[in-house]
Amino acid sequence: MPAGHGLRSRTRDSFSRPFRKKGYIALTTYLRTYKIGDYVDVKVNGAVHKGMPHKFYHGRTGSVWNVTKRAIGVEINKQVGNRIIRKRIHVRVEHVMPSRCNEEFKLRKKKNDELKAAAKARGENVRSSPPSANLRVPNPASWSRVPVCHLGDCYSHPLRCCE
Repeated sequence: MPAGHGLRSRTRDSFSRPFRKKGYIALTTYLRTYKIGDYVDVKVNGAVHKGMPHKFYHGRTGSVWNVTKRAIGVEINKQVGNRIIRKRIHVRVEHVMPSRCNEEFKLRKKKNDELKAAAKARGENVRSSPPSANLRVPNPASWSRVPVCHLGDCYSHPLRCCE
């Protein structure tokens, strides 16, 4: 275990550039537009030292709360002791990327809106929430196939108990 406790201690692997991904930073990084409320992943780019977040935030997902010329304000939950604090940090655009955490939700919402519009045209109501596993009703017909075991048989014939 290293002795140092500096700001970037123990970041040799996490802040290093990936294999065959060294060199110039793609222009897409700078041309992306971020809006307030978007979800972003903090992924530190070791080639850019300015605006680099602390190692704790590397790999975390947060929502955008501020957009400036070269940086993005990201709000991230951090567990401190027995509570969770919403931390607001400014990170340069090189160190953030759009998150895919709510893609599934957006697709489901779009599909539900289409189903609701179609049901409204027919004059019906449609259930938009996903089906729950708790709604499964047990089949009473299967109960008759369960063997009945009398405890008295277990004492008199232990080898033939509940055959």
